[in-house]
Amino acid sequence: MWKLAIVVVLAMTGAAAAKTEKAIVAGGCFWCVESDFESVKGVKSVVSGYTGGASQNPTYEDHEGHYEAVEITFDNSVISYAELMAKFLRSVDVLDAGGQFCDRGDAYKTAIFVKDEAQKVAALAAVADAGAVLGAKIVTPVKAAKTFWVAEDYHQDYYKGTGIVLTRAGPKKQSNAYKFYRESCGRDARVKEVWGAQAFSH
Repeated sequence: MWKLAIVVVLAMTGAAAAKTEKAIVAGGCFWCVESDFESVKGVKSVVSGYTGGASQNPTYEDHEGHYEAVEITFDNSVISYAELMAKFLRSVDVLDAGGQFCDRGDAYKTAIFVKDEAQKVAALAAVADAGAVLGAKIVTPVKAAKTFWVAEDYHQDYYKGTGIVLTRAGPKKQSNAYKFYRESCGRDARVKEVWGAQAFSH
């Protein structure tokens, strides 16, 4: 009987593990993408980091060639990869090839990094759908995933921070400084301008 119990437990563990999947996307400032997706039902965690470049162990001070990106761990029995990609594309400016909002340059461009053929097919379909909805060319590329390098601790959950930081508007609690940055950068306003009622943000 105990052998049967072990088999059942192992089977259940395997089934649970099979539901967990990872997605890597770049959408400009990784603080904002992390903030947007941590509240999505089915998402277990979102980690900020760097990917897409050739250098090893990139840092915030030196990540040339890398995108600011996030790795999203999610339960694909609750939200599918395709659904996640549709939300992602509707959370960014898919028409801007030079960066995102007030953050300019290669590190802040949008991209989807796929881990396998299934993700590639779903991502390309999501991009095609976005193009059809907007009637415009989508500049967000679908790329093969490379090593995802986790960013420094102080970047993780930045939008929840409680410390005091200095901003252009003076000292602010970190969470308030994040809100000030996001609003000043025009992120949500531009996403709504592009996507209208389909715009997605936290």
